[in-house]
Amino acid sequence: MTRNIVQVTPFMLVPDLEAALAFMTETLGFGVDFRMSDYAYVSREGAGLRMMAAGPGNPFQPGTRRFAYYFDCRDVDALYAELKPRLDRLPAGDVHGPADKPYRQRELLVLAPDGNLIAFGQAIAAAGG
Repeated sequence: MTRNIVQVTPFMLVPDLEAALAFMTETLGFGVDFRMSDYAYVSREGAGLRMMAAGPGNPFQPGTRRFAYYFDCRDVDALYAELKPRLDRLPAGDVHGPADKPYRQRELLVLAPDGNLIAFGQAIAAAGG
């Protein structure tokens, strides 16, 4: 069997993305691999961390639709095809994707029974390149 899941990447909601990025880069030596207005992906020595500014749509509320567990995959569509018979048994609205996101990830999002969001994603090329 081909190994599809590459790693799990923690997803951190922060109150101030600029301050969090400064700490991660200046204090802990991480590099910024990708950055949008309210989102960043930082890494060091092969370990990554996804960071998102808390705010409307991203509140600090445990157990609600928030990122916490992000599995990086080689082929999210293949994973979806494998899981689809089981995912089809979940309540309507508990599965989203696979879908391309503006932050250059193709994602499959699954809401766990406890309310946590499990994300599977793969990097995709930017439009035009």
